[in-house]
Amino acid sequence: MSEKAFERRTKGDKPVLAICYDFDKTLSPDDMQAQGYIQSVNCDVKKFWEESNKRAEDNEMDTNLSYMYQMIEYSEGRHIFNKEMLMAYGAKVKLFPGVEEWFQRIKAYGKDYGVVVEHYVISSGLKEMIKGTKVADEFERIYASSFYYNDKGVAKWPAQVVNFTNKTQFLFRIEKGVLDINDDKVNEFFAPDQLRIPFRNIVYIGDSDTDIPCMKLVNTNGGYSIGVYDPKTKEKSKVYKMLNDNRIQYYAPADYTAGSELDKLLLSIIQNTATNERLKTYHFGCAKEATQYAETQTKEEQRKRALIYKLLDSGSFATTHSIIKELSVFDSYTDKQAEFLAEIAIENDQVYLILDDKDIHDFFSKLIGKTLKDTGYIKRLAKALQ
Repeated sequence: MSEKAFERRTKGDKPVLAICYDFDKTLSPDDMQAQGYIQSVNCDVKKFWEESNKRAEDNEMDTNLSYMYQMIEYSEGRHIFNKEMLMAYGAKVKLFPGVEEWFQRIKAYGKDYGVVVEHYVISSGLKEMIKGTKVADEFERIYASSFYYNDKGVAKWPAQVVNFTNKTQFLFRIEKGVLDINDDKVNEFFAPDQLRIPFRNIVYIGDSDTDIPCMKLVNTNGGYSIGVYDPKTKEKSKVYKMLNDNRIQYYAPADYTAGSELDKLLLSIIQNTATNERLKTYHFGCAKEATQYAETQTKEEQRKRALIYKLLDSGSFATTHSIIKELSVFDSYTDKQAEFLAEIAIENDQVYLILDDKDIHDFFSKLIGKTLKDTGYIKRLAKALQ
């Protein structure tokens, strides 16, 4: 694939807030496979997962690869295992309250505050099933496990497997705007002010231990990690543990309706993003100007400035003599530099007490003889040199 085929997004004028979601038990109350597909192959849901997990354990196999293999195996004689079939079962997947209206409302909140909101899925579930849901078009990208299909459209092999550890790679892709999974530009260095969506502007919403690597990564880098729990059962043990283990900062019921706890939390995050990004923009402007200034300074000026500050911190007569020897090489000093050097000579005893030494005396006499300023420290130094 040529580079031009890759989708790469660059930083724009407005800050972007990326909200990343796990899917099962985060946007939907149950595993997507257990909402029609497992039943269609005449298998008990509990038994399906027990068999899948046992195969993984017995064969040192990735658990996601195991369930994907089992889906193909169980479909033989019952389904034509293709995208259409998986999307059809995806259409049956239930969503938590308010999910269907959530995405556009949150985008509208962002627009009101000058923040572009984007939604992403990072899931160990199946991409094809998520694409069959009512909300598939709301996501910028769906990063999830998926199949390779032959020329007849039948699934033959896993094309992508997303497990709880490799989920984190997609956060880096979102951060840098390098969205295609085969684009190795994600490994390149991006200056902090060129990151499209820095981690401080990433929200990760999940429900369980499988989300911990993403939650920890977002947390550590200044973003927002949120644990959700089923609003019907109100079982909070998982979110309590994640909060106590510093994996998440917040938790709320998986209720996505207007005015819910989650809704209010995201609105606060959007407001904070708008304010914080104005400050960051100002900071980067200052940093850029300071860098440009430093680049315009000659190596001689940089060395001179470094020596002056070294003299300020001189802690011995020997060090003072050594620094003065180096400073004496330079032919001229600005009035501001001369004034600062005069102040050092008066205030630092490691300089003041040896003003009568020839090298020290000659240097400062020459310095004040060339300056046009007649400040307090210049006057005091001139008097001390008499």
